[in-house]
Amino acid sequence: MSGKKANKIILDEHYIRPQAAWEKMKSARNTGQTVYIYGITGTGKTSFVADFFARKQYYYISMSGTGADKLAGMIPEKTDTAHAQKIFVVDDLHLLETQEDRVVCESVVNELSGRKDVWLILVSRAPVPKWLKSAYIRNIFVVIGEAELFLAEKEQESYLGRWEVYPVKATFKRIMELGCGHPLYLRIVSMRLKEIPETAEDKAEAELRAIEKSRVDIWEYFEVHVYDQWNVELLEFLEAVSIMEQFDLHMAQQITKKKDAGRLIRQAQETGNFMYEYNKNGQSIYEIRATMRYSMRRRLLAKYSQDYISGLYCSAGSCYEIDGNIMEALKMYEMCYNEDGISRILIENMRRNPAAGDYFELKRYYLALPEEKIKQSVELMAGMSMLQSILLNEEESERWYQELAACAKEKTGGIKREAEIRILYLDIGLPHRGTVRMVDLLKRAGIFLAKRKMVLPELSVTSNLPSMMNGGKDFCEWSRKDKELAKTIGKLVSLVLGKYGKGLVDIALAESLFEKGGDDYEVASLASRGRMQAEGGGKTEQVFVAVGILVKLSVINNRMEDAVDMLESFRHMAEWKAPKLLPNIRAMSVRMDLYTGRISEAYQWLEEAPDEDSDFNTMERYRYMTKIRVYLTAGRKEKAVLLLDKMRFYAEKMYRNYISIEVMVLSAIARYRMGKGGWQDILQEAVTRAEDYHFVRILAREGIAILELLNTSRLTWHDKGFKKQVMAECVQMAEFYPAYMKEKQEGNVILSDKALKILRLQAEGLSVEKIAARLGLSKAGVKYYNQETYKKLGVNNKAAAVTEARNRRLL
Repeated sequence: MSGKKANKIILDEHYIRPQAAWEKMKSARNTGQTVYIYGITGTGKTSFVADFFARKQYYYISMSGTGADKLAGMIPEKTDTAHAQKIFVVDDLHLLETQEDRVVCESVVNELSGRKDVWLILVSRAPVPKWLKSAYIRNIFVVIGEAELFLAEKEQESYLGRWEVYPVKATFKRIMELGCGHPLYLRIVSMRLKEIPETAEDKAEAELRAIEKSRVDIWEYFEVHVYDQWNVELLEFLEAVSIMEQFDLHMAQQITKKKDAGRLIRQAQETGNFMYEYNKNGQSIYEIRATMRYSMRRRLLAKYSQDYISGLYCSAGSCYEIDGNIMEALKMYEMCYNEDGISRILIENMRRNPAAGDYFELKRYYLALPEEKIKQSVELMAGMSMLQSILLNEEESERWYQELAACAKEKTGGIKREAEIRILYLDIGLPHRGTVRMVDLLKRAGIFLAKRKMVLPELSVTSNLPSMMNGGKDFCEWSRKDKELAKTIGKLVSLVLGKYGKGLVDIALAESLFEKGGDDYEVASLASRGRMQAEGGGKTEQVFVAVGILVKLSVINNRMEDAVDMLESFRHMAEWKAPKLLPNIRAMSVRMDLYTGRISEAYQWLEEAPDEDSDFNTMERYRYMTKIRVYLTAGRKEKAVLLLDKMRFYAEKMYRNYISIEVMVLSAIARYRMGKGGWQDILQEAVTRAEDYHFVRILAREGIAILELLNTSRLTWHDKGFKKQVMAECVQMAEFYPAYMKEKQEGNVILSDKALKILRLQAEGLSVEKIAARLGLSKAGVKYYNQETYKKLGVNNKAAAVTEARNRRLL
């Protein structure tokens, strides 16, 4: 063997050993497995190796400035015993760029990994590269990634202590957020914190300023010690794509104008662990990690003209726009002040109905448009009228309606025709106008469209809800004469609504009959027939209504397994046909979880449910009503009441009879559980209004949650047959689903400090192995604490435990 033994590396006096990496290394030593250590610059790879072998001799070779031939020449001679095991460390593998060097290196790795008298340690900045994957699989490397090299919370505290810096809690939290335990970043931030004078008036503020300076320091370090070592072509490529959070190969090619962008992506991945790769629908998505992305953007701004940078953002915006990712497209166009691109997206979005478009999500852009700009576009005027109605601003909605009407009078030709058709669209679709004169409007629309040979813009009657009666508008009044209306205007409505009209009549009749507690067979027959019509050239949104009716029919007949299978089957179809339906499909599934007592699943859903406190969105009404039920189940009655107040306000302004009754029912339950008076009056009004429409199911479906209220209160029923049916079905639902909306009994769950620490780390996404390393426990110890915690919280998995602990205010 012609190589030399490694010189002893003097460790930083503040060095802290990463325990997670140390444990993996010890395990690999016991088995003699080859170890592959990787991490970006500054993760302490070399220091870790030096620390581990502090009392051992080992052979060391770096691929920096040398080829793999030299590595081949250093292969030690075989010995007969493993007791004289030689330790062989190969560093900087990421610097091997030629195919010849990689082939030689792979051969050496395969040979040394198979020998009992050699323990091979490989070190690189990047994860196991493709050219080494064969050896990795054949020899079963132990991989120590940067996550194990990063310091855990306690280790970070110890490191800062060695510098004799003791930041306040908020500062330490910020350090962990920014650095994630990166050793070099900790060193830099420690040096900055050490500079703060003892006499500083506001220590917390001074520490936060020091942290921000340390961010710049780390970027500048990478500039000198990393980026300047890369070739110019790779740097220019990374600078260009850094403007995007994520990108695919096609986008990289479009923005950089390089056909071989794939080669540069591979080169970036193999040069250092700076780029993540995800698989999305079978396609590779790339993301430059945040620290590098920010520093590359700094280079971009410093090196290039504003015109060049604007061109990059414009190209990125075009890519996002073509892919249908309009939110990202708008961000890109904003960055390059591309007003034409922004207007084009906003106009195109308003050509869709509110359920298919992104009216609410893009309201910031729409409300920022100058009035004159809006008045130049028929679509924007109509869209603004619809948006303001969605935002519950009726006066503004009507103002833009009048602007559109004035345009229709003043203009001629195509613009006039487009304005007229948009006026008709608003007459039918504006949420705040309810359904007054709707029959006359639909008749007029049919005549107008037939005479002009025009088509009404896409108009959703469901708003992505599993209902037409309580969908885009409230059609409770139509249920009074459902069969008569179906005969007289059914064909006309189907004609006016186009694809949305396919299957509409049968599905609407099925829903009306279901709500009234009609014959199950007839309901199922109508819903199934309507579904088949909608599937044959109609809209998936209508299919959702039909499926929703059949699912609810299965639920009330105690066939929950059938209901779950049916909804799950439809969800798979919606994933590729109508993804906008998925949130409400999920909400419907949560309601079924509540029936069956799967409380932890419902609690988990709260994490993804819309936040009514940050920005109330009327298009989320189905999920809000689901959320109220989960709140009541969780014992969070005050939250339920606050959301019910918002829904009551919405229902009154938008003439939503169905939601009004539903709100009353749930409000009565909430007040009853809170021990507040007045619930009897609220329930009486709900019963009276439900009775007026003969809506049996809006009461009966609440089963055990409302049964006690119905039995204990002196309600006035005008229709004895209606009362009998409601009570019978309510009793039956209570028997079928005794756990439905059963209020959680809080009790006094007490978790030990150690159990709480583990739960907090789980909430942060740490694995059992990392938690064990951070807290100095065995993996078995962590699992024991987990099982005890799950028992106390009444759950059976980590995600449910975290959610339950948050609901109980333990986290």
